[in-house]
Amino acid sequence: MKLVIAATGASGTIYLQRLLMQIDATAHEVHLVMSGHAKQVAAQELDEFTVPPGVMQQGENNLNVPYVSGSARFDGMVVVPCSMATLGRIASGSGETALLRAADVFLKERRKLIIVPRETPWSLVHARNVATLLEAGAVVLPAIPSFYSRPQSVADVADTVVWRILDQLGLPSARAFRWKDAAGDTEQDRR
Repeated sequence: MKLVIAATGASGTIYLQRLLMQIDATAHEVHLVMSGHAKQVAAQELDEFTVPPGVMQQGENNLNVPYVSGSARFDGMVVVPCSMATLGRIASGSGETALLRAADVFLKERRKLIIVPRETPWSLVHARNVATLLEAGAVVLPAIPSFYSRPQSVADVADTVVWRILDQLGLPSARAFRWKDAAGDTEQDRR
């Protein structure tokens, strides 16, 4: 797969870090683009933000990257974490940065665009922007963790969201918690 992973200045860099760690950059082409604010937040939230080997880092203002053109074939884009300001700009079709232009291209080309907002609460403006993106074909996957798996650490909690992102990309994790029925069978076991 060819993927674009983007990050904005919302809190939640752990989701980005855990996602990058769980995508095999030797098996997939992975481009990372971070806004300036995303880099500042990463420095505040994590002791050390690490870009795995093989992940190609791109500048947020570099419009000379392939994923900003509809003629370049990419499979998916994830914006994690996504601030409500960026979500609003994507919903408006703004394309003044490579991140925004790429999101616009993914929408117009009907490619998988996954937006992971972390901010709460939402205003009516936020909700309307989310509705606009849903109508345009984006997947809006709020960073809301689950606790079925009984996470034991902050990383485990973050992984419950990351597993959902990976599922949406078609890259399920073998570590992902899967719901079991009363007999202990997963959905896959019943097939």
